[in-house]
Formats: sequence, structure tokens, C-alpha cells
Amino acid sequence: MPGSNLFEYAVIRVVPQVEREEFLNVGVILYCPSQKFLQCICAVDEARLCSFSNRTDIEEIKAHLHSFAQICKGSKDGGPIAQLDMPSRFRWLTATRSTVVQTSKVHPGLCEDPAKTLEKLYGEQVL
Repeated sequence: MPGSNLFEYAVIRVVPQVEREEFLNVGVILYCPSQKFLQCICAVDEARLCSFSNRTDIEEIKAHLHSFAQICKGSKDGGPIAQLDMPSRFRWLTATRSTVVQTSKVHPGLCEDPAKTLEKLYGEQVL
């Protein structure tokens, strides 16, 4: 059946000054249990991000986003969280937090190909 794979996704965003609640979408994380798929795509538009705040540490933000990718992969470079099972990693990455790098609420959907769906969502939500 086309589109029969249930998936969940969240938008990854940067909130340079948490107290102002302004944010820039910088990525998407997608989890599809039936395909054993957990990946994210992230990129920082530095000029747009600096327009929110000139105190933004771009390199620190890139490091946090790199950690997201390593945790998704289950890489040893992702630390202890990356060693958890896939559902736990997704839940940890999408947990509500009040930090500079946050995620939106989790949204469900159906897809045939989670990788293509991730790219489509990234195009719609970030680019």
C-alpha cells in the first residue's frame, strides 16, 4: 500500500535569544520505525541567523547540530545518548527544552520513502 509507513518528524530550530522566542528553522529530524530510519538534515543560514542577534555563536550552534546528526546515526561520537535504541534517541532529541537549539512538536505522517520525505520536509520547512 503506497504511503503505508508511519513516520514522525520535528523541525529543528535555533532560538538565539530564548527570552525573545524568535527562531529560525535550520533542520528537520524524521523517524520511521518500520524502516528503521532516523536521520536529520540541518544547515545554518548564517546571515539570516545573525539578523536575529549579533551575539550568536555560529560555531557552537553548528556543533550542536552536528551532535544531532551523530545521535541520529547512533555514532560513538554522539556520546551516551547515541548508544540508546532508535526510539529513545528520537524522543530525547525531540524533548521539549528551553535552549538555543530546540525542536518543534512532533508531527506524524505516512510515507513510502522516509529519505525522500525528509528531503521534501526540509525543503518546505527550512529552505
